[in-house]
Amino acid sequence: MAHEELKTLGDLLRAGYRAKTVKQELRDNLIRCITEKRSPFHSVIGYENTVIPDVERAVLSRHNMLFLGLRGQAKTRMAREMVNLLDEWCPVVAGSEINDNPLNPISAYAKALIAEKGNDTPIAWMHRNERYGEKLATPDVSVADLIGDIDPIKAANLRVSFADEQALHYGIIPRSNRGIFVINELPDLQARIQVSLFNILQEGDIQIRGFKLRLPLDMLFIFTANPEDYTNRGSIVTPLKDRIESQIITHYPKSTAISRAITQQEADILPEQNENVFVPELCQLLVEQIAAEARKSEFVDQKSGVSARLTISAYENLVSSAERRVLAGDGKRTSVRICDFIGIVPSITGKIELVYEGEQEGSMNVAQKLLSQSIRSLFVHYFPDPQASKKAKHPKTGKPAPNPFQAVVSWFDKGNRVAILQEYSEQDYHAELYKVDGLYGIVKQFLPTATEPELSLFMEFLLHGLAEFSLIGKKQVEAGGFSFNDMLGGMLDFNMTGDDDADGFS
Repeated sequence: MAHEELKTLGDLLRAGYRAKTVKQELRDNLIRCITEKRSPFHSVIGYENTVIPDVERAVLSRHNMLFLGLRGQAKTRMAREMVNLLDEWCPVVAGSEINDNPLNPISAYAKALIAEKGNDTPIAWMHRNERYGEKLATPDVSVADLIGDIDPIKAANLRVSFADEQALHYGIIPRSNRGIFVINELPDLQARIQVSLFNILQEGDIQIRGFKLRLPLDMLFIFTANPEDYTNRGSIVTPLKDRIESQIITHYPKSTAISRAITQQEADILPEQNENVFVPELCQLLVEQIAAEARKSEFVDQKSGVSARLTISAYENLVSSAERRVLAGDGKRTSVRICDFIGIVPSITGKIELVYEGEQEGSMNVAQKLLSQSIRSLFVHYFPDPQASKKAKHPKTGKPAPNPFQAVVSWFDKGNRVAILQEYSEQDYHAELYKVDGLYGIVKQFLPTATEPELSLFMEFLLHGLAEFSLIGKKQVEAGGFSFNDMLGGMLDFNMTGDDDADGFS
């Protein structure tokens, strides 16, 4: 019989419905998922062998959980995905504020209604998505917000004493009964408020203004916390932490491939942007490398962490940078270029916490240094390491080996310059790159299978890489892009401007 046909308590009993606790429900559904080789955590990437097994063990043990990890580690995402383990539909006493189980009511309202109507008691059905409650812990959260309070107006209207349950206004936790309730950033909750959770976790009791009310709530509690919060803003009181049975440690992506998959999944790219802009693999990897460099940078506070939101926002801004060129130009489809990375700086500066040395450098300069270091790190995956090339010896003569980039360096040493601007059309972009003698040949030598569009991008990337290894000069220009010249010319330009920012990403 379909659930919508069961409209009364009698219908429910005749159908043979058997009530389960929330934790038992989660356990049974997880067992089914495991035996059928299905994962209930559809949108979480990179936790398959670490966090998810810990969560599954906690669910099988019917534990409340604490997700502990730095920002941007999908703690809330994991909590929300737990809804997939609930039954799709759940019966409740119609009109109950706290979703009473028709077979085991706990509120005065539900008990009175069942006593009056018996098997004719009306029931309602809750979808699993309605059985999830979430609260961000902030210092102003009160016991009344979470647990409830005496409502004097309700007491007066019903002509009952303040000690009567009917005079209560339930907080968000009782209203989440028979579901999953999440408190995010638990350390931000004042210690006295954390204390109010003791009995709920241990005994299922809630106490309001001295009136003890026995309400055995049926819930799974999930808490999230950042270990940095323990020292910066607050802490989890020890007795509360002791009552949370499983503490699960989260982490950042273990590899660039996983980080890239997360970015591709989460980035909000519109269909028209996908039609107008192509993002080459090199540019995707460069976005992820920026986060990797930030997570080991001496200028970035590693205790605070570098959120996965950095790469997501950076990727969105990168696409938008290229899209501006399409909108302002001939309207033809374009490919992301290295010069477009100028547009992701605002995505970096707002996502990193700086240590003292970083504050002295300034957030803009730190963002530029991260991009510079990312280019250096990726460069050696495609081309010979310029630093190693300087020390290389000819195997027979023992003399210094030829510099594989000498043709390009020599072209700039003759006083030649080239500018790569964001606004350039595809034709102008390619024409400017092909001005540089030897540039195409070097890229073709080390990347023989690259397609023509890829060759142009790698030619630009090669220029940036040589500049980062101080073989040629580079500076950012106001028009939006970069100018490349010989090292001496770059130093003269720097001295004439006297502006540290004029040197751009070099």
